[in-house]
Amino acid sequence: MRVNAIKDVANALCYMHHDCSPPIVHRDISSKNVVLDSEYVAHVSDFGTAKFLNPESSNWTSFVGTFGYAAPELAYTMKVNEKCDVYSFGVLTLEILFGKHPGDIVSTLLQSSGIYLTIDAMSLIDKLDQRLPHPTNDIRKEVVSIIRIATHCLSESSHSRPTMKQVCKEMTMSK
Repeated sequence: MRVNAIKDVANALCYMHHDCSPPIVHRDISSKNVVLDSEYVAHVSDFGTAKFLNPESSNWTSFVGTFGYAAPELAYTMKVNEKCDVYSFGVLTLEILFGKHPGDIVSTLLQSSGIYLTIDAMSLIDKLDQRLPHPTNDIRKEVVSIIRIATHCLSESSHSRPTMKQVCKEMTMSK
């Protein structure tokens, strides 16, 4: 169910970033802004801080969002683009899998100069939410793949982060 929720959010962000004209950046992707319906399908909510990206504008903004989920570049550039949501999605994904905000892991990733491969996704399997049954081998492989994708989303440089279209494609291939 958690893997499906992650994929639901990824698909929503992919739609907002790649299928809307102009693209929409949510700017506050966090666990408080994802809701589940009666069939446990995840939906992105609270578009009060969302911004339409204008290709003919610099898209400068004041800070909005939730600390601990906001992309690091927002602190010093205040320039918004889709990669800000990608970063937040990476934090949210790890939170969904671990059952708590992954602050220490995010800090480690940023201290390693944004090189996401320095964290072994297999070693993070032990950090999965202990309230859940241990994943079967098939699900375990998919979870490891999703952890790799999430850590890639947390690259310090926004240029190194994947697009949400790439994220969705990788998640589809990880089945």
